[in-house]
Amino acid sequence: MSTVVERQGAFTFKGGPVTLLGPEIKVGDTAPDFTVVGGDLSPVTFADTKGSVRIISVVPSLDTGVCDAQTRRFNEEAAKLDGVTVLTVSVDLPFAQNRWCGAAGIDKVKTLSDHKDLSFGTAYGVAIKEFRLLSRAVFVVDANDKVVYAEYVPAAGEHPNYEAAIEAAKAAK
Repeated sequence: MSTVVERQGAFTFKGGPVTLLGPEIKVGDTAPDFTVVGGDLSPVTFADTKGSVRIISVVPSLDTGVCDAQTRRFNEEAAKLDGVTVLTVSVDLPFAQNRWCGAAGIDKVKTLSDHKDLSFGTAYGVAIKEFRLLSRAVFVVDANDKVVYAEYVPAAGEHPNYEAAIEAAKAAK
């Protein structure tokens, strides 16, 4: 069994540095597979999304201001991006994700829960060891599973570069 890489100080949460579990994914890497839980409690793997460009929006919790805004922004953009699938991954329970999406009118983004075993978080290097949450990040993966954009946002309260991620997705089509 391999040991999980620990990256200290790569992200700040609640005003202090935290430890991220997993490798730092870079542009050009093959996107790692993962298994998360869909809104109907079924397992969803990365391979299940194959065949389109994917924007993977990673948030600590949909019930916080920046995460809410990030998910709403990518939902708006998803409506304009033919051939692009937008996934939002958090450790929120699927029931909470479904409730939030219903209340917020989110219908273009597919929410996925990493609560079960942090498969996504440790594969993409965004699992926060101290809080069992995910750090904020955005990945764009082309239809051939190559990472064409990777942004690890340095602090929980900061927004990602939406425009850069959207442009990377458009260019990957």
